[in-house]
Amino acid sequence: MRTLDTTEILLRSASRLIIAAVLLMTLSASWIPPSASAGGVAVALPSLAPMIKVASPAVVNIATRGVLTERVPRNNPLLQDPFFRRFFNLPNESTVRHRKFQSAGSGVIVDARKGYIVTNRHVIENASEITVTLLDTRRVTASVVGSDEGTDIAVLKVQEAHLAEMPLGDSSHLEVGDWVVAIGNPFGLQHTVTVGIVSALGRTGINPHGYEDFIQTDASINPGNSGGALVNTDGELIGINSAILASENGGNIGIGFAIPVNMVKAVMQQIITFGAVKRGALGIKLADLSVERAESLGLVNARGVLVEDVAHGSPAERAGIKPGDIVVSINGMALESAMQLRNAIALLRVGQTVELRVWHKGIIRPVPVSITGRGADA
Repeated sequence: MRTLDTTEILLRSASRLIIAAVLLMTLSASWIPPSASAGGVAVALPSLAPMIKVASPAVVNIATRGVLTERVPRNNPLLQDPFFRRFFNLPNESTVRHRKFQSAGSGVIVDARKGYIVTNRHVIENASEITVTLLDTRRVTASVVGSDEGTDIAVLKVQEAHLAEMPLGDSSHLEVGDWVVAIGNPFGLQHTVTVGIVSALGRTGINPHGYEDFIQTDASINPGNSGGALVNTDGELIGINSAILASENGGNIGIGFAIPVNMVKAVMQQIITFGAVKRGALGIKLADLSVERAESLGLVNARGVLVEDVAHGSPAERAGIKPGDIVVSINGMALESAMQLRNAIALLRVGQTVELRVWHKGIIRPVPVSITGRGADA
C-alpha cells in the first residue's frame, strides 16, 4: 500500500475544501427560501390551518362509563384444575364479577340540526353513561341511536344548540397518495391533528368477522383516535378512524385504518331510520376467482366473484343464477373480490333491486335481483 507524503496530503485536503465551497455556493444560489420568491417577494406557504379551523369544531371527545359483568373462575386452585374436575365429575364453576370501567374516544358531528354524531361501536360498547365534550369545552350527555357490530359503527344523539357539522365526502374518489388529516383525541390529548397520505385502499383482514373495506393511512392514529375524523384537504369527512397496527407499547407505527365514509353513510342512514342495520342478502355463497379457475373457463382476466352455491328459494335462484357462475359487477361497479360483493350487498336495504352482470357459460348478461333479509353468505 502506497504511503502519501505530507505535501500530497495537504494538496488533496485543499482540493476537497475548494470543491465543497463551490458546491455550497451553487446550492445556495439555486435554493430559494420557501417564504420568498426569486424576486425577494414573500410567498405564503400552503397551510391546512384554515380548513382545520372549520373542521375541528365538528370533532368531539367521547367519554364513557359503565359496568362490565364478567364470569371468572372461583378462587380455588383445585377447582381450576381440569383433571380434578373431570375425576370428581365437577361442573365448571365460576363466579360473576361486576367491574366498573371508563374509556375515551372520538366522534364526528354529521348533522348539527338533529345532533347526530358518528363514532365507533367499540367506543361506546357497554356504556351506561356517555359524555360528549365539544371543542369549546361544552359538555353534553349523549344517547345511543343504534350501533352495528359488523362495521363497528355507532350513531349518537345530543340535544344541544349551535353545533358544527362536518360535510360528508365521497370515499370512492380516493386514490393512494391523496393527502389526509386525522383529527381526534389520542391518549386524552384533545383535538390533535396529524397529517399523512392514503397508503392503500380496500384493506381487509383487520376485522375478519365484519364487513371490511378499510382506508389505510400513515397519518398518526393512536388509542383515543377511534371514532374520529379522517378528512380530505377540502375539509370533508372521508373516513372514521377505527384501528391501528400498534407497537408493543400500543403506540402508532405509521399504519392506521379508517372506515370509508360511503360505508359509514349507508350504515348511518339505516341506524337512524330503523335503529339497526337490516342487512340484505342474495342467497349465494361466494369465493374469490382464482387465475387458474378463470383460465379453465376461458376468461380473459380473473376479475369477478365465483358463485360456489345458491340457496334454495333465494332471490339469486329465482333470478336464474347458478353455481359456477361469475358475478362481474353490481350496479355498474366492477368486482375484484368476494369481500367487495359481500360488503356491497350487506349495505343495501332489504327490498332494493340491484343489477348484477353475470357470466354464465361464456355469456355475460344483466340479472336484476331483489334483496331480501340475511340468509346465506351474501
